[in-house]
Amino acid sequence: MADILLVDDEKSVRTTVALFLKKMGYHVDESPSGDDAIEKLKTQFYDLVITDLIMKPTDGMEVLRMAKEVNPSTEALVMTAFGTVESGVQAIKLGAYDYIQKPFDKDEFIHVVEKALERKELLTEVEHLQNELKEKYSFENIVGKSNPMLDVLSMVSKVAHTDSTVLITGESGTGKELVAKAIHLNSRRKNRAFITINCGALPENLQESELFGHVRGAFTGAIKDKPGLFHEANGGTLFLDEIGETALSTQVKVLRFLQDGEIRRVGENEPVFVDVRLLAATNKDLQKLIEENLFREDLYYRLNVIPIHLPALRQRRDDIPLLTNHFFEKYKEKAKKKVTSISPEAMKILTGYDWPGNVRELENVMERAIILTNKNMLMPEDLPAALQESHRRTPDEDMDIVLGEQTLEELEKHYILKTLEKYNWNQKKVSEVLDISTTTLWRKLKNYGIEAKKKEG
Repeated sequence: MADILLVDDEKSVRTTVALFLKKMGYHVDESPSGDDAIEKLKTQFYDLVITDLIMKPTDGMEVLRMAKEVNPSTEALVMTAFGTVESGVQAIKLGAYDYIQKPFDKDEFIHVVEKALERKELLTEVEHLQNELKEKYSFENIVGKSNPMLDVLSMVSKVAHTDSTVLITGESGTGKELVAKAIHLNSRRKNRAFITINCGALPENLQESELFGHVRGAFTGAIKDKPGLFHEANGGTLFLDEIGETALSTQVKVLRFLQDGEIRRVGENEPVFVDVRLLAATNKDLQKLIEENLFREDLYYRLNVIPIHLPALRQRRDDIPLLTNHFFEKYKEKAKKKVTSISPEAMKILTGYDWPGNVRELENVMERAIILTNKNMLMPEDLPAALQESHRRTPDEDMDIVLGEQTLEELEKHYILKTLEKYNWNQKKVSEVLDISTTTLWRKLKNYGIEAKKKEG
């Protein structure tokens, strides 16, 4: 139910308008003067202020100014029997949603009130979402107090206010996109677009079109002009995730942009200048890709102006309890569970695990555990079997299982097979975990006579 302040020095008008506003279900406070309205505004929040424009000694313009000063999200409507169109326009410039001239049609008045309150609700929701986003992605709230993460946060704080290109590296699941968003939200571009694209998810034949756009007739199926992501990010930030997955032809165009700020749509020769800050990320070793002629060396040096490397979770074990508690609180609230704590035994398992999937894997484990538990305390049995089994084995037992009496090649073959089985023969995921390119993985499978299975599910 919306709270409305109705301001008019004519009692008959106030009584009539207040009556049908209350019949609509709104809570209405009445003020007989501008001064009285201003006092109410200082102590009470209102969703909507409806004020007469011509009043003495304090007019509706002063009421409007105070309403917006006290709470900018409050909507306002002005009423006048004597004013001109110019006075209504002036009120709108001061922040009023609309103005109505007396005498007004009842249905029209109600319609304008409803529209003003709809706008208030929409703006409130937008503000809420923006605050949520800032809370989630502001680098001050990235979880981690270990020395490696403090180094990352220090670097983010230094580069956020610049327009320099940043290359974010790290294993899959370490939070590279989180850092990219933190950089954007703490930059001068924070109120402009933040566009993100996973280059690995784009087929090679669509990469140039998606990134740079195309003109009608540029290729079969190009039935109309299409702006690319560089156009959409104009004035803001473009985040190219998995930059190592881009085709060489696409890399040439990205390099051209980094050199002169210009892009060309597919099928168009005229260059277009765009004001875009470029952030890129990869979980690949770009130096290896350069050696394999899969990545341009000149592009690498253009991208790597400011490198930020995110450590794997196993390299910052001090942060595991912090992250665990963070996700525990997040998903306990989301699932509305009464679970109150994590047992020391469960925490010991969590902190001792190597987390090949990094922070993303830890978050998924905590969400699953909280959803499935029926106890007040999270126990070891609430964790996945793989974590429990890993905790039961000693490091020596792990080595005995793997080593035996095998050659180096046999060990590598064994490790590749085990990793393929773990990730359901998803070669792209396995290449990420092993930190090699898909081409290198394919070559090793061929050399070891390992026949790739079709990925299930």
